[in-house]
Amino acid sequence: MSQQQISLPAKLINGGIAGIVGVTCVFPIDLAKTRLQNQRPGQQIYKNMMDCLVKTVRSEGYFGMYRGAAVNLTLVTPEKAIKLAANDLFRHHLAKDGKGLTVFKEMLAGCGAGMCQVIVTTPMEMLKIQLQDAGRLAAQQQKPIVMTPTKLVATNAVLSRSYNSGNVVSAPRAVSATQIARDLIRTQGIQGLYRGLGATLMRDVPFSIVYFPLFANLNKLGKPSRDESSPFYWAFLSGCAAGSTAAVAVNPCDVVKTRLQSLNKGTIEETYSGVMDCISKIMRKEGPSAFLKGAGCRALVIAPLFGIAQVMYFVGVGEYVLNNTPLSLLSA
Repeated sequence: MSQQQISLPAKLINGGIAGIVGVTCVFPIDLAKTRLQNQRPGQQIYKNMMDCLVKTVRSEGYFGMYRGAAVNLTLVTPEKAIKLAANDLFRHHLAKDGKGLTVFKEMLAGCGAGMCQVIVTTPMEMLKIQLQDAGRLAAQQQKPIVMTPTKLVATNAVLSRSYNSGNVVSAPRAVSATQIARDLIRTQGIQGLYRGLGATLMRDVPFSIVYFPLFANLNKLGKPSRDESSPFYWAFLSGCAAGSTAAVAVNPCDVVKTRLQSLNKGTIEETYSGVMDCISKIMRKEGPSAFLKGAGCRALVIAPLFGIAQVMYFVGVGEYVLNNTPLSLLSA
């Protein structure tokens, strides 16, 4: 990415377009990731990503793979825009006299970007996860499960009306993101949308610390000379490689975040009081391998998402839009 004077509106447009294009392409894989991460031993409905997608299409139709996509498409623009623009802004201010940044300063810029983005990421993920996981819960409730009163888990008050009382649990009725958000705000206040904020920070800050310096250094390898930018394809491959590496590295934190933000639980699924309680229960009952659930899916989601983002920066879509529309006033 260019080290020239930053045009913040252009960065926001680039990040927003990249987010929308990327999410549209990889959202079904993200849905599979959420459902695989929420599975418990003894209640496994899906064997792997492909099995999850096939069963989702069979039971919920093609558009079932896009449950929660509207939330993502609405909020991914500010989320990705904040992340990428904040990183550029921090890098710009940390650079001195046009000299290159040290790895430590690159990591510091990434840390700042990760902390900024959770303002949007946390409520977006909170709402998205409820919609994505609804199909898994419905499929699980259709399986014959012998339940005792001691194993019945009380669901969260926000969504508890989606279930019948007693030992027979029916499939949850369809709810919208707007309805979930409204209920959360009414019952818990704005902090209801920020449930799992600590776990989100645990995931996104390390992700940005790994991703941005790694991308910057991989991208440097493809530059023909010091003053030239790397080729189009190299920016894409660097974004994919850095994104997938960072995604797998922080996957344990993503599993914890997904579990904490899932309001609606299955018939014998445990609830967690916080990050440490979640980590200890997963380790004790499911073993260390549980923290890698959905890692492959997450890598497949993040790699093209950030590869596309870097291509948007390379092509300069935001700059083109600003220079050829009335929006040019924003960059003045």
